[in-house]
Amino acid sequence: MRSWWAWRLLNSKSSGSCWVSTLRGHFPPVLRRDFFTTTTKEGYDRRPVDITPLEQRKLTFDTHALVQDLETHGFDKTQAETIVSALATLSNVTLDTTYKEMVTQAQQEITVQQLMAHLDSIRKDMVILEKSEFANLRAENEKMKIELDHVKQQLIVSEIFFLLINFRIFITRFLQIKKSNLWKQPQNLRKRITKPKVLFQRPVIKLTLKLLP
Repeated sequence: MRSWWAWRLLNSKSSGSCWVSTLRGHFPPVLRRDFFTTTTKEGYDRRPVDITPLEQRKLTFDTHALVQDLETHGFDKTQAETIVSALATLSNVTLDTTYKEMVTQAQQEITVQQLMAHLDSIRKDMVILEKSEFANLRAENEKMKIELDHVKQQLIVSEIFFLLINFRIFITRFLQIKKSNLWKQPQNLRKRITKPKVLFQRPVIKLTLKLLP
């Protein structure tokens, strides 16, 4: 019965005093009568945003007035103080849990702006890195092209030099063969020359013999 009275006391509009959380101000003004309430600073966010201090997250209300209201509704002083103490502890634990899990719209917007700024910086860094990488790759490609052209020229020169050496060897051998042939040819010529003389001499002798009486 007394617990029902405590519940009715906390939810009744006709009571002269009751406690209220001032986290976001969603409770009607009638529930705030005869109590001293404080506004809390909502400050959860990441990085540069300051988190609300612990002392500002605690609920503040007139416990003495609440104890008196409980006594007027049939509770003795010890029971009223125990109920108020449990209520204060429960409210503090609830607020701590809420602040750990809660994020306001303003904090969400700040976080989104921070993330977008961070993504923009990353995007700019990626563009700069991409340009620098492309420039480095282009320079490396140009360097490799120059080296390849130089290697090609060296190969062409080496091939020409090799061909010239082979041609020189061929000419040398050809000249040696021709020279050896030339040394052999005079003897053959002499033989050929002597043979016609003999052939010419025989008809002349025959003619002279015929002409004689």
